[in-house]
Amino acid sequence: MALVKTAVVSGMLMAVGPGIVLADPIEKKGISPYVTHFIFRPVQSLEVPGLGTATLLEALGTTQNMKGEKMFDKMSARCTALSVDSGPKKYIDGACVLADTDGDKIFSTFDTRDVDKSQPAMNCGTHIITGGTGKYAGITGSEPFACNPMPGLAGAGGYTAMDIPHNTAWEIKGQKQGRR
Repeated sequence: MALVKTAVVSGMLMAVGPGIVLADPIEKKGISPYVTHFIFRPVQSLEVPGLGTATLLEALGTTQNMKGEKMFDKMSARCTALSVDSGPKKYIDGACVLADTDGDKIFSTFDTRDVDKSQPAMNCGTHIITGGTGKYAGITGSEPFACNPMPGLAGAGGYTAMDIPHNTAWEIKGQKQGRR
């Protein structure tokens, strides 16, 4: 009888085994250079002639890890930002969500007035990673970034494109790594 049970269980495992996928383990911390390829859409503007403009922007794009690693690669990116241009004050602040193919997310805020002087090439601002879901639960980090404008987009609507390279130092705390 035990032999029959073993054979049945073995047969069941062989039938469903190929459908079981173990997630690739991710490191607990690292430094990941990646680029987000963004399209910016102006949502709404408040303009006072001669004094300034505040524009609400939505940015959508995808990421590409520059070392070919899985972290921060092929993720969808969505950001909401406020661009302020008023006399000497010119900055963009906002928040972003990166999502991977599993639906796990990384959340960050950013400020173009916060520039990491130790990384002169990353001269546009800094993202602060404030958390994540799924395999990214407990993630924190800092992402100095640059702003590389792309050619203007055809058509109306004020859409613009930009590549945003990041040099991200990140760490995931309080979670066992590996299988999910």
